[in-house]
Amino acid sequence: MALPNQLFLSDLLSHRVRCDRGMDHGPGISVWMHPPVHRLLGWASKPSNLRLSRDIWRLDQLKALGNNEAFVKGEPSNSDQATLDRLPTLFEADLFNKNGERLASIVDFLFESKTGNIINYFVSRSDPRIPGTSRWRLTLDHIIDQQPGMVSTDILCLDDIPLYKSSVRQNLISKSRDLLDQFQEFSFKASNRLEGWLEEPPWEDINDREGDYLRKISTKQNDPLLDWDEDSLLTNSAGFTDLGDRSNGFPQKSKDQLDSEEDPWV
Repeated sequence: MALPNQLFLSDLLSHRVRCDRGMDHGPGISVWMHPPVHRLLGWASKPSNLRLSRDIWRLDQLKALGNNEAFVKGEPSNSDQATLDRLPTLFEADLFNKNGERLASIVDFLFESKTGNIINYFVSRSDPRIPGTSRWRLTLDHIIDQQPGMVSTDILCLDDIPLYKSSVRQNLISKSRDLLDQFQEFSFKASNRLEGWLEEPPWEDINDREGDYLRKISTKQNDPLLDWDEDSLLTNSAGFTDLGDRSNGFPQKSKDQLDSEEDPWV
C-alpha cells in the first residue's frame, strides 16, 4: 500500500515495523519530535519483550504501509527506554487553558508523511485506549506555549475547540444541554406572554366593545311604544274605541247609524 499524504500517529504506532530485509522489528511505542516547530522526526519500535533495547527510525525511512505493517528502508539506531524518555515530544502532554487549569492530554496528531509537519493535535480527557472516548481537534493557532510534557493554550474549555469524535456520554450531554436551552427559551416566551396578559386583561376590552355595541343599537332602534299616542285610546261607554283619526282616512260610523241601517239579509 502506498504511503498516504497525511497520517495519524496512532495509525503509525499500530503497525509493526518490517525492514527491507524482511525482519520484524516489533510495534511502534513512542515518537520523537521537534516541539518548537511542531514537526515529527521519527518513532521507536520494540523488537522484543525480552530485550531492553529499542529501535529508532527516522521518518524518511518510512516507505509504505501494508496490512498492519509499516515498511522501512535502512538500518535503525539502537537505544534504550531511558534515553527515549528524554527525547522531546508533545505526545501524551497535558493540555492547560489560559487560566492554567488542566483540561485534557494530547493523545494523537495528524501529520504530513513526507515532511513530518503536524497539522492538528487531538486531545482527550480520558484514556484514549478506552473505546468510545471523545476527542477534540486542537489547531496550532490555539497554542501559546509548549514544553515537554505540557502545552498552554488560549482556550477556556474544551467547548471552545471543535469536537472531532463524540462518545456516548458526550452525546447525552450535548442533547440534554440542547433540551435545556429549548426549555428555557420556551419558559421565557411563556412568562413574557403571561406578564402581558396580566398587565392588559383582554376581558376589559371585550366588555368595553360590547357596551359600545349595545349603545349603538339602542340609539339606532326606536321603540314603537314610545310613539304611541295614549290620548287616542278613548273608550266610550258602550266599549267601542274611537279610531276616527286612525282608520286609514275613512270616517267611522256611529252606533246610531249602524242601527238605522237595515240588514240586507233580512
